[in-house]
Formats: sequence, C-alpha cells, structure tokens
Amino acid sequence: MGAQSRTRLHIVTGKGGTGKTTTAAALALHLASDGRRVLLIEVEGRQGIAQLFDVPQLPYEERKVAVARGNGDVYALAIDPEDALYEYLEMYYHLGRAGKALRKVGAVEFATTVAPGVRDVLLTGKAFEATRRRDGQQYTYDAVVVDAPPTGRIGRFLNVNAEVAGLAKVGPIRRQADGIMGLLRSPRTSVHLVTLLEEMPVQETTDAVAELRALDLPVGAVIVNQTRQPALRPAQLQAARAGTLDASEIDAGLKAAGLTSHDGLLDALTREAASHAERVGLERSERKQIIAIGRPVVELPWLADGVDLAGLYQLSDLLGQTKSEVPW
Repeated sequence: MGAQSRTRLHIVTGKGGTGKTTTAAALALHLASDGRRVLLIEVEGRQGIAQLFDVPQLPYEERKVAVARGNGDVYALAIDPEDALYEYLEMYYHLGRAGKALRKVGAVEFATTVAPGVRDVLLTGKAFEATRRRDGQQYTYDAVVVDAPPTGRIGRFLNVNAEVAGLAKVGPIRRQADGIMGLLRSPRTSVHLVTLLEEMPVQETTDAVAELRALDLPVGAVIVNQTRQPALRPAQLQAARAGTLDASEIDAGLKAAGLTSHDGLLDALTREAASHAERVGLERSERKQIIAIGRPVVELPWLADGVDLAGLYQLSDLLGQTKSEVPW
C-alpha cells in the first residue's frame, strides 16, 4: 500500500472458480508487508481463509493467521450474520439479555429469511466498523480486505444499505446505512474484480463493472488470475493455427529429447499445438476486452504446484510489483 494510497477498504469479487478467495488472501498479505496490520474478512461462511492459511476453523472473532514480509500481521474474521446481529443490537440498542432471548426464539433466522437483505446489511456493517475502528489515535487496522460475494450479486451486496437508507428515514439504522454508503462510495474503498482469460468470467466482470459504475461504487483493479505464457513462439503459433507446422521439426525435437517418434505421435502433437494456439488466440481476445474496461489490470500466474501458503506469499510478492496506478 503506497504512501499516496487513500484506500482502506478493499472489496474482492469474482465469478466462482476464478480464485477470488486466494486473491483476497494474497492481497491481504501484500498490504500487511513492512509492519502493517490488515484484517481479512470472509462473508460467505465457507471457511476458505482458514483452509488457505492452514489454520483451524475461524470463529466469529478476529484472529491472527499469518505474518507478512517485514513483520506485518494478517488477522482474519469469518463473519456470522447471527452473531453480527446481536453485536449490532447491543452496540446501538443495548439490549443485553433481551438480545440473548432473541437467539432462543430464532428471531435472527426468521428475520434473515423474511428479509434476505438484512444479512448483507450486517456483513457490510461489520466491515465498516472494522475499517473505522481506532486504538487511541491510530486505526486498529491499516487496511481491511473483504472476500466478497461473487460478481453476480456484488452490486446488491454493496448497495443494500442505500436501499435501507431509503426505508429508514431517521434513527441509528439510517445513520449507519448512510455512513456505510459514504465509505463504500468514497476513495477509501476499491472494488477489485478477479477473472480468468475465459469468455464467461470476462463477461461477468464486464457486466459487474458496469453495474458498480451505475451504482457509483469505486472500481479498483481487474486481476487476471492463473495466466500462462504461450509454449510456442509467435510464428509457431501462427503455423499451428493454420495447420502448417513443420512435422520434421517436431520429429527432430522428439529425438533430441530421447523419445521415439512415429506418425501417430506426430499427429497428436500437431493437434495439441493447434489447440494450444487456438487457446492463446482466445485469451488474447479476452485480454483486449479486459483492457477496454479502462481500469488497471494485474496478471497473476498459474501455479503448477497449486496454492499453498508458499504460493500465497509468491502471489503477494507479485501484487507488490505492480505499477503505482493500481489502487492499493
């Protein structure tokens, strides 16, 4: 997080399967580098953060899960809507024992079932509270990262408090809703979108960006995950797509590698090369669509060994090497 950055709340969204949670965790590690303190929040109840950092299941409590480079700290919180509601009622209405009585009669489950938006109000409210919390003159956390819902419902998730503000004209609910929307629509917040170089994730990303802009919510970076370098040179890719690869060159390569060559193997490798060239062409087309969105683009590589804790640190380091215009 550069000295010029005003962003304190980072919302990370993306189509399912794009590596949204992994990217959020890597971003938290990066933001915590050089002695900073960052809170990573999970809102979907999947315990994905605990799995990534190889720690026990997270309770509704902020717990340290990793030490970033330069002795920074990453804390994590898995928000439980029920506990968040009791905390909210105690904070604003001081219900005490009455709040515990609500738990016994199942009032929270009833409320979130009848009015599903209540759940998102509680989740965004907790992130809002963590972002502005202070220990004396200093913020408790230098930044807060939210592993948010997928792109298909990110607009509804982030804009729910605007709807609440329209219903509650006065009182603490209205004040909190206004405060949350004030943060979400300010330069202190960035909504980052994670995608793959595939048609459906890129289309969902494009649609989500349009929705966020229409809601006046700040779009941050587009993070292209699991990218791979072409295995063939440009001229070879062109020949592979045209079906004019030199079979003798492939044969020579096989022999140089100590492998036995035959017509069936040469044909299979030629088809594989054509398929690879086709994929590279499609990825280039999708990349152009991502660039056309007009936001900073960050590419993270595919990790051959999968994403473990070492892989998270590797991705974190790569995020730290991005250009200065990236909003973190």
